[in-house]
Amino acid sequence: MSKVANTYWVDSRLNAQRVTARALPSFAPVRDISRELIGSPAEVRRRGGLVPAWVFFGIIFFATLAVCFTVNKRSHSELTSSTQQFQKIRAEIEILRQTNASLGLEIRRLREDPRTIESAARERLNMVRPNEIVVPIE
Repeated sequence: MSKVANTYWVDSRLNAQRVTARALPSFAPVRDISRELIGSPAEVRRRGGLVPAWVFFGIIFFATLAVCFTVNKRSHSELTSSTQQFQKIRAEIEILRQTNASLGLEIRRLREDPRTIESAARERLNMVRPNEIVVPIE
């Protein structure tokens, strides 16, 4: 377990990087303090940086996974709404076709059948024959 925990650190390096409690007579420059805590740039490069590479890989992996999940979820919801809209339009088209067929049948009857013509003239235009008497009822 200690080998796994100390993969990137050597025990002597840990001792060298620990800040010891000593009295500083004057404030040291930030560069010197950071060099004591982190190490020189050459040491940081040799260690492989402050953060292990697998952490960057994990962050990139989970970010990519989140983007893929978001895109997939959005496309699925758009597909569902498009399917519902398509079914609605298909039903409206079927109703319009049935209405169109019934109107075509009525037009054909009005052109060919004299009884249909007479009943339409009586109902829609309030027409009567010359020998009929109209008695209004109120």
